[in-house]
Amino acid sequence: MPAPVETELYDVLGVPPSASEGDIKKAYRQKAREQHPDKNPNDPEASAKFQELGAAYEILSDPQSRGIYDERGLGGLSGAGGPSGGMDAADVFAQFFGGGAGFGGGPGGFGFDFDFGPGGPRRKRDDVIPYEVTLEDLYNGKSVKLNMEKNATCGTCQGSGGKKGAKPKPCAKCEGKGWTYTQTQISHARIATARAKCSDCNGEKEKIREKDRCKRCKGEKTVKEKTRQEIFIEKGMSDRQRIVLAGAADEEPGQPAGDVVFVLKQKPHLVFERSGADLLTTVTITLSEALLGFSRIMLTHLDGRGIKVTSPPMKVIKPNHTIVLRGEGMPTYKRPDHKGDLYVGLEIEMPDESWARSVDKAALRPLLPPKREDVSPLPAIVDEVDYEEADIEEVRERSFPAGANFFDGVFGQFGDGADDEEEEDWEDEEEDDHNFGFHPAGEPECRPQ
Repeated sequence: MPAPVETELYDVLGVPPSASEGDIKKAYRQKAREQHPDKNPNDPEASAKFQELGAAYEILSDPQSRGIYDERGLGGLSGAGGPSGGMDAADVFAQFFGGGAGFGGGPGGFGFDFDFGPGGPRRKRDDVIPYEVTLEDLYNGKSVKLNMEKNATCGTCQGSGGKKGAKPKPCAKCEGKGWTYTQTQISHARIATARAKCSDCNGEKEKIREKDRCKRCKGEKTVKEKTRQEIFIEKGMSDRQRIVLAGAADEEPGQPAGDVVFVLKQKPHLVFERSGADLLTTVTITLSEALLGFSRIMLTHLDGRGIKVTSPPMKVIKPNHTIVLRGEGMPTYKRPDHKGDLYVGLEIEMPDESWARSVDKAALRPLLPPKREDVSPLPAIVDEVDYEEADIEEVRERSFPAGANFFDGVFGQFGDGADDEEEEDWEDEEEDDHNFGFHPAGEPECRPQ
């Protein structure tokens, strides 16, 4: 599970981001008892802290809003569409709970007004960027140079937005508060009133007159700046791993810059499949190699090396046989000299009809194992049916409940184990509340080469 974009709400409740729903509920109840205003009459901020605690619990106790918060932060909850949205925590809470006013339209309305009080400047939110990589990149390592553009504090006015000596005036629209009220119809008889950042002053409570604005940044306090950055994809990195460029995100006067976070996204590979530190693949051998052995270069590795394998003498390879090549898997992150293993599934390619027509069957028959006899005991009734070829993959795609391994094994015994499977399914349903979504993973399938 990827780490949350931010953890501010978890910090309010005093729980880690991995906390379960039960842990969150327990922490909220304990904190609510400790921070209730009635128990802290001498603390002028007790009411605000208690409301902040309730808002944090309201978001984290709902799986949907918690998922949005983990993925995109408070900006995602505000509807801004990502972690760089324009609302701070107070604005988001106010939008959720009607800060400063109530749910109108009838008696009994209620509302909260969140004020988080004095404190240090908030760091700008991180910019999270997905970055596609190949399995070769993760195996061999790679250095990538990028041209990036960000907002940087204006060097001419030092982020004030005005000329030297110019003083800002209180914003006329919000009357110097930095926010205005917005109303949304949520039902026939109810209207939600929320506090939103002032669009004129961008929540800064004051504006600089146009004639006094800095000529370089036009009063915006920041300018576009192009930078050259380099990221290093190290050997053994994994899918969804994060590479952080500290302080490389947009700047804003009075706030430390956030980070640019690249999240690696591995593209599917045509030959290899990764399973932790191990690699899996499939190689096709001929019937002759399966019976008489082989010694050849079987595949080309991710670093371009040819991998030669020799089968043991007198070894007969059976269908769906798997071999392991020790130390030929993925390098370990930060320890590239330590590698996992490479698992190779061997598929046997049978001769085609042209080979069967050209071979001397009389000479071949005594060299092969004898044919099988009829089933024993012999059934009382025997029907002779037509031989017709079919595609099992097409059958699997039909709309009846068959798993991916339904046709594996002996094709003639479809009904074996059906009762056991039903009984196991019943047991799984009873244990759902205790497993917390954990399902043992099956063996990964190999991709053909």
